[in-house]
Amino acid sequence: MSITLETANEHLNAWLAAELAVTTGQSYKIGSRELTRANLMQIRERINFWRKEADTLGKKQNGSKLPSRVRRYVPID
Repeated sequence: MSITLETANEHLNAWLAAELAVTTGQSYKIGSRELTRANLMQIRERINFWRKEADTLGKKQNGSKLPSRVRRYVPID
């Protein structure tokens, strides 16, 4: 499955909206019952993931080169 820049931006915006919703009231308690909406750290991890995906796809779309990987090997006797 290939992800497009538009899809990455949609997901990023959805996760940013989720973060906003969670920060306004992550959990609440009524009597002996408690409801927790979501884990804020997991939401932030997904935001970082989709932000990187959108940046990478945006660079590919604009034609700029991605950084190449350099590997070094040391021969050992």
